[in-house]
Amino acid sequence: MENTKRRMIRIVSQGIAIPEKVLTNADLEKMVETNDEWIVSRTGIRERRIAREDQATSDLGIEAAGNALRNAGLEIGDIDLILVATNTPDTIFPSTACHIQRGLKGTPIPALDISAGCSGALYGMIVAESLILSGTAKRVLLVAPEMLSRVTNWADRSTCVLFGDGAGAFVLEESTDASGMLSH
Repeated sequence: MENTKRRMIRIVSQGIAIPEKVLTNADLEKMVETNDEWIVSRTGIRERRIAREDQATSDLGIEAAGNALRNAGLEIGDIDLILVATNTPDTIFPSTACHIQRGLKGTPIPALDISAGCSGALYGMIVAESLILSGTAKRVLLVAPEMLSRVTNWADRSTCVLFGDGAGAFVLEESTDASGMLSH
């Protein structure tokens, strides 16, 4: 019987970007009928970050992606695909992935968005895994930026306490050992 290794992908590096402005639970107490204890007991959240008016979703994505590339010791030219998971795109067309590619000053490579709500980054990893293990891409830059402060109803206590802005990014590639992701 042939001994075959299970093929999987791994996270090579990660990067983040968070806006400077902090919106605390005390700030929310002034906006809606709520209090710190109510928010923390239900969500564990004490603060969230809010982007500047002149920032776009792609701006946060570019920063997080650049950090992930630096942390991996790679450049954008080492990437075969930019995959962006967001519900708050800069524009419908071109995709936020294209804006991020331009911001990273990359050569033309495939760049696309997926929209799947809170599970977007996980679905992005599943898509990246499929493309990497099929041989379509060697390395994928997965970026998950959100600018939810722009679409949040700040008068709705049940949801406004949950959302803020930020971005995470991952460089993904095939694992050559047991360091890969076991499941999704």
